[in-house]
Amino acid sequence: MTTAKTFAEISTLRERNALAVKEAKDKGLRVVGTYCLYSPSELVVAAGAIPVMLCGTSQNPIPAAEKVLPRNLCPLIKSSYGFAATDTCPYFHFADLLIAETTCDGKKKMYELMGEMKPLHLMQLPQLQDDAALTYWTGEMKRLKSRLEKEFAVDITDEKLRDAIRLVNDERRSLKEFQDVCKHDPAPISGMDMLTVLHNRGFSIDKQAAIDLVDRLTAELREMADTGISPFKPATPRILLSGVPVGIGSDKVARLIEECGGSVVCFESCGGYKKVDPIEENGDPLAAMADRYLQIPCSCMSPNQGRFNLVEHLVREFHADGVVDLTWQGCHTYNIESYRLKKHVQETADVPFLQIETDYSESDTDHLKVRIEAFLEMISRPKRAGKNPVEPKTA
Repeated sequence: MTTAKTFAEISTLRERNALAVKEAKDKGLRVVGTYCLYSPSELVVAAGAIPVMLCGTSQNPIPAAEKVLPRNLCPLIKSSYGFAATDTCPYFHFADLLIAETTCDGKKKMYELMGEMKPLHLMQLPQLQDDAALTYWTGEMKRLKSRLEKEFAVDITDEKLRDAIRLVNDERRSLKEFQDVCKHDPAPISGMDMLTVLHNRGFSIDKQAAIDLVDRLTAELREMADTGISPFKPATPRILLSGVPVGIGSDKVARLIEECGGSVVCFESCGGYKKVDPIEENGDPLAAMADRYLQIPCSCMSPNQGRFNLVEHLVREFHADGVVDLTWQGCHTYNIESYRLKKHVQETADVPFLQIETDYSESDTDHLKVRIEAFLEMISRPKRAGKNPVEPKTA
């Protein structure tokens, strides 16, 4: 675990905010739960409500979900539904409205069932990124705006939207700067600790407080990097973890990479680097939001050249020695796309590539460990001369 003092505060953020969201509800504030990066938090903020991420990264509620959902479904979908069905996610419990999206067939049909538990607004996501899709998606933003205005009896003005965009852009800036500290070689924070920060801050009910907290941690990590403090040695293989979203509870592969001797320096997923690009703050705010959100390079988009370009860029920026592409069982879009991503990475960045298909359970841990150890052994590297003149201390 990192020695940065602020990390201890962030590591308990999820639990503390479970109490804070209840207190907010007791004061009459409204809560909107989201599952996906395509759900525009700016509209929720502009409506005077609190946007929170909902639970969906634990194996624990999956058996309950499998009483209704097929066993061969994606574990993220089953976990999300299981938390709702068992009422074991406090953020779901206190949510006044859920914002959902049609990123895949499994999720959109699961949302039909979830809509029987809570008021739910389903955004129909186009799966192209052209002008016609943008026009349609702008209409979906307007439809959500109307739903929020009606649900909470508010008027979402352009001024409120611009203020919300500035706040969420600052959040994106904060998250990018935090993740960018791992461009230092060796990284001043482990991938598991980085994942804890990325995961827990999503449950914060006060965006500005979470921004300030992450900024404080980033400043500490920069100082540690400058003085050579790191949990890794210079020769530790640097790994870019791409693919499906991961969080605490679904962190098996990230954990195994580091237990086997690697350093996860970047998460390409929608919980990591996919969410750092800002929204244009001038002009029509709804149109700017629609344009930014439609450009998210999720594997549900076809074609999805944006993701290939992003992974290539991140390999270079973070000096990755290899790419591990994670796919949840039953996630056909990421699974199929992995073939072309591997080809693109090997042709443009010339680094080794390993695809892993798994679920949330620990049943295949030993098998994955053997594969990951062999991959890391293949890409083990000598110390890069001149990259970091300070011999790192053990954190």
